Amino acid sequence: MDTIYFEFPANKPLNNRAHVGVVGSGDLEILLEPTDEPLAKLTVRTGTTGFDRTWQLVLERFFLENDVAANIKINDFGATPGVVKLRLAQAVEVSRNDVEHVES
Repeated sequence: MDTIYFEFPANKPLNNRAHVGVVGSGDLEILLEPTDEPLAKLTVRTGTTGFDRTWQLVLERFFLENDVAANIKINDFGATPGVVKLRLAQAVEVSRNDVEHVES
C-alpha cells in the first residue's frame, strides 16, 4: 500500500463535505472536506505501486480545470485515470450542493 501526498494552489472554497465512490475492483472512494486554506491537499492511498507520476499528471490536470480548496482523501483500488477524474468531479459537484451529502 502506497500513500502519496499532493498539494495544488486553490482559491475557491467549497460548501460541504462529500463522499463518493466505493473502494472495490477498478474503483475508488473520495472523501472531500472544505478548507479555508488556499490549497487542495490530497492524500492518495493506493494498492497499485509505481504510478506516482501518473497520479501527479491526472491530479494536476484536474486542479487546473477545477480551482477548489479542499482536503481530499482518495482510497484507490486500481482505478483508471478516467475514473479518478470522474469521481473527483462527482465529489466537487456533491460538495457544491446546498445539502450536505455523504454516501454510506
